[in-house]
Amino acid sequence: MTINSQEELRGMARVGEIVKLALDEMKKEVRAGVTTQQLDDICSGVFDTYGARSAPQLAYDFPGAACISINDEAVHGIPKPTRTVESGDLIKLDVAAELDGFIADAAVTDTAGITSPDNLRLAKCPQSALLMALSIARAGRRLNLIGKTVQTEVERQGFNIIPELGGHGVGRAIHEDPFVSNQYNPWDSQRLNPGLVIAIEPVISSGSPEAYKAQDGWAIKTSDGAPSAHFEHTVVITHERPIVLTA
Repeated sequence: MTINSQEELRGMARVGEIVKLALDEMKKEVRAGVTTQQLDDICSGVFDTYGARSAPQLAYDFPGAACISINDEAVHGIPKPTRTVESGDLIKLDVAAELDGFIADAAVTDTAGITSPDNLRLAKCPQSALLMALSIARAGRRLNLIGKTVQTEVERQGFNIIPELGGHGVGRAIHEDPFVSNQYNPWDSQRLNPGLVIAIEPVISSGSPEAYKAQDGWAIKTSDGAPSAHFEHTVVITHERPIVLTA
């Protein structure tokens, strides 16, 4: 989506705020002993309060309001009443909401209880990579600078990008063009236009960069069982620093 009016910007800001509120409320309850279904119910409650709907449910009939992925599940984990968070787990909360025809998408990685120093570093890495990407994402610049910046920061910290997972356009649908790679593609000549709405989302692994789809048909897991982390914001490209709609 490309924003062409203040009305569209206000619509995106409203749904971005709902995504932020849902993530904030879910994070408050991340602890050992909580089930991923209980976390998902919190997300549903926030949506109901503000009249929003789950974008993954609308677009793909996803079996949950949010994607909740643990440890080696990189993305698209299904909330389940039988899946209990344990101390030391890395929990990825990925929320995309629809309100009045506008869609915003964001994700965070959190930890439950006491976890290892390596897991803490892993959890923080995609956020720092995204923040660095925001510092260079400007109208007129090449899209591939985002991937170059993310990849450089992730690899500097000793982790790996999962190459098939990346950001995307968003706004009127949950997944729109362009694909926002987390790796540098020197042949990508696309440029960022003012008003373009994209989700920037580093998805990284502490081990192998390879991943596969789990038997449930949804979760994407690291091929070697290594822990993964994920962070995402929906932003509007401008000639200055992007507007972060989900912060």
